[in-house]
Amino acid sequence: MKSPDSLDVASHCARASLAMMERHKVPPHPENYAIWYAYVAGRNPELTAAIDEILRSGKKFTAKVNEDLYERFAVFPQDSVELREVGMRVEEAVGRVLEFLSNANQGTANYGAVLEDFSGKLADGPSAASLTELVASILDETKVMSELNQQLEQRLENSSNEIARLRNHLDDLKREASTDALTQLANRKLFDHSLNLAVLDAKASDAPLSLLMIDIDHFKQFNDTYGHQLGDQVLKLVARSLTEIAQSKDTAARYGGEEFAVILPATPLEKSVEVAEIIRNQVSTKRLTNRRTGQVLGQVTLSIGAALLNEDDGADTLVHRADEAMYLAKRNGRNQVKSEADLDRGAPPLTK
Repeated sequence: MKSPDSLDVASHCARASLAMMERHKVPPHPENYAIWYAYVAGRNPELTAAIDEILRSGKKFTAKVNEDLYERFAVFPQDSVELREVGMRVEEAVGRVLEFLSNANQGTANYGAVLEDFSGKLADGPSAASLTELVASILDETKVMSELNQQLEQRLENSSNEIARLRNHLDDLKREASTDALTQLANRKLFDHSLNLAVLDAKASDAPLSLLMIDIDHFKQFNDTYGHQLGDQVLKLVARSLTEIAQSKDTAARYGGEEFAVILPATPLEKSVEVAEIIRNQVSTKRLTNRRTGQVLGQVTLSIGAALLNEDDGADTLVHRADEAMYLAKRNGRNQVKSEADLDRGAPPLTK
């Protein structure tokens, strides 16, 4: 995970993003601010390209345009109602902090004025009685200032705790929005986002990028025979195997239904085929049993296709070639791995 921006960098980005939002009449809501901060900070090349295109076209940043940008480029889309509620609570907490600081600044200014007045009176050579009164007044003001600081410290601590709770809640929302509920793998939305970034990174660094597309053989037949609950167990079994085998740099995802995918950065095609074979073998060696009845249900097999990013590829074409290789594995008898190097363009298509 990237380390947070330094205070100087964050302050610069904050000022620049707010200035650009004001220039283009974009309301400074939390969602809009997140997008424009990321734009100024150069966090997302696709976001940068999208906003640059809007600026070049002269289009206005209407509410719909702003909403579309957030839905497309927020790191992970969250449930909008709950997100807005949390955003409002963050705004309120930050507002209270600013109010506390403003009050503290006013108290400090008052205390400074009292000290300046005290200094002036000392210069006039006060009598002993007057000096006693002046010292007493200073002690009173110091006590007030001390109490104000204690209140400020307590309020800041409370607000900090509240903001930390809200941040954790947002992290939970982000995790839920990017995770497939059944398998706990990355969902399709996160897969698309991760693959787009992986393609950009691979082209920028001239490093290989491979993709595996994985399909459970005869899954519909299994579901129809044994029911969806046992079908879900099969999906979880495959997901666990992917999680165990994928490295930290890789992204394992549930692509949809009984299809899975694994993004393999810095991995040449030959190595990706080896990884696919490990996955296929690990799943196929397991025997499924109905725990309630003890009935042996057989084995789960996978058809896997592997493809390597080339210079002219985008994410879609890479997925397409890996998909074609996966269908070739099915045509050749299932329970096997094929790469794009094995593709026979003239082979007839096969439905699952």
